[in-house]
Amino acid sequence: MLAAAVLAAAVGLAPRAAAAGGPQTEPADLAAIRAAARDENTGAQLLLGLAYLEGRYGLRRDPGRAAYWLRRAARDGQPYAQYRLGELYAEGLGVPRDPAHAVYWWRRAARAGNAQAQLRLGEALLAGRGVARDPRAAAHWLTLAARQGNAQAQYELGRMYHEGYGVPRDAGRSTDWLSRAAAQGQSDAVKLLHLIEEAGKESTLTYQQSAEVLERKAKAGDPRAQYELGLRYESGAWDVPRNPALALHWLRAAADGGNRHAMAALAHIYDRGLLGLAPDPKRAAYWRRKAAAAPH
Repeated sequence: MLAAAVLAAAVGLAPRAAAAGGPQTEPADLAAIRAAARDENTGAQLLLGLAYLEGRYGLRRDPGRAAYWLRRAARDGQPYAQYRLGELYAEGLGVPRDPAHAVYWWRRAARAGNAQAQLRLGEALLAGRGVARDPRAAAHWLTLAARQGNAQAQYELGRMYHEGYGVPRDAGRSTDWLSRAAAQGQSDAVKLLHLIEEAGKESTLTYQQSAEVLERKAKAGDPRAQYELGLRYESGAWDVPRNPALALHWLRAAADGGNRHAMAALAHIYDRGLLGLAPDPKRAAYWRRKAAAAPH
């Protein structure tokens, strides 16, 4: 019975873990995981590779064996294994250091929708590390990761729009992505927003204020405070718990009050079906048109 339970976990845990950023498991029947891995179960191969990489289940850390099992899972299309194998090649851990090979695996995982791989591929394309430098392609992959809530990708994308590097210079988009990253506590985004403000550029410095101050201003009808409060409830960062209903409430209030960034955020939310909503292309298009027509 225990072996059957572990095999079921090996089948189902890896895809869920990949979506969340990495497997979170308790010690289990290692023999059952080994058997499933040898029987070409990619979830079990992933778990065994990570066990060797991180010293789980009583195993001694062995990057070489970790790479062996991660490679088997990656070749059979397991996105999180592809991402982690790319990390090994980037670091030269258990395999020869090979930035180009790292990019190869990140690209496969990124195409499968893994946000961490999309970030790493975007960073490689920005720096020309293991691949020819291509800022436009970097912006594509960073955008995909940023839309999934990756704070580092949001910061990188915000910086690119601020500098006009690989994308048209756009203060509004820059501030929007930087604010999203800052709302998750991304320190570089916070610093850049400070610099933008000091240079007299567009900024939403309400991100510095406490939730109590923001809520008081939001209730008084301040669209910028409403937008920032909505972002915080969306991400559950800083000093408020994640609350999709309140996030929608304040983003809608900010959008109704004329905040262009909130309009763009709602377009994204309805387009992707976030915060518990079903995808709604008509509402997404509505808010996208409103955002485009709003004063910059």
